[in-house]
Amino acid sequence: MADSAPSRRARELVAGAYDIHIHVAPDVMRRRIDDLSLAPRFAEIGLAGFVLKSHYVPTAERAAVVRAAVPGFDAVGAITLNGSVGGMNPVAVELAARSGARVVWLPTVDSANQRECTARDPEGARPPMWARLQEELRAEGLAAGPVDVVGPDGNVLDHTRQVLRVIAKHDLTLATGHVSSAESEAVVDAAVEEGVLRMVITHPEFTSQRMEPERQRRLAAKGALLERCFTTPHTGKISWETWLDTIRTVGPRHSVLSSDLGQPFNPPVEDGLALLADRLLAAGFTEEEIHVMAVRNSRWLAGAGELA
Repeated sequence: MADSAPSRRARELVAGAYDIHIHVAPDVMRRRIDDLSLAPRFAEIGLAGFVLKSHYVPTAERAAVVRAAVPGFDAVGAITLNGSVGGMNPVAVELAARSGARVVWLPTVDSANQRECTARDPEGARPPMWARLQEELRAEGLAAGPVDVVGPDGNVLDHTRQVLRVIAKHDLTLATGHVSSAESEAVVDAAVEEGVLRMVITHPEFTSQRMEPERQRRLAAKGALLERCFTTPHTGKISWETWLDTIRTVGPRHSVLSSDLGQPFNPPVEDGLALLADRLLAAGFTEEEIHVMAVRNSRWLAGAGELA
């Protein structure tokens, strides 16, 4: 199935959605498009907003610039708790929230799991762009230490709980980043205890997560959504068949669609959600199921209201 031209039907099904996971310029890596150019494209095809993700810097200030430049479009700021912001740093989360951020990712490139992960991409899979940058930083002696979220005993660390309390206080969305499957479950349990309402398991099919469907079902029962990113199967890290089967097993109402796009070699960012809708339609998912995954659940995580 080609990934070049979303159908009109797919465009209509994802209208009103937020893409909760994109990587665009300005960034420390080369990107396909910048946020100010992308926002009008999203608005033109009926998408309501996007969440600006950077592995290295907070994006709330950029999101404010986009909202001012494109009235009526909702750009959402975020922070990712890698070494560049001090790791599991509740002060950084507090300041990001006060700047308007609505999403907090746990460590990604600097997570202990990602650093220690022995998983190898399947043959032919395209490596993520940040992998080269991480190698460059290591070669220059600038790599941050691994960021831990749980201790050796598997219990959530005190500074992780501090972060969770800030997330709960501001009603932010917690995204699990690149921590391990077991760490994700421990953090979700702690997040529920601390009063966090919005939780999403970041691309559970990614090579450093490979979260088994049974654990996904347990986390869904605890209130977490499972993020289904376009790039994970598109870049060969998992087959489309496995990706689709996992959604069926866990249930569409517990899944949220996102693109994870913005890389120069991948399709246009604004096409990601509709391309996923076409895949799901071809696989027999109903329009209502796709609407729930693409629109209802993404709006919940973005902190937006229901469509009228």
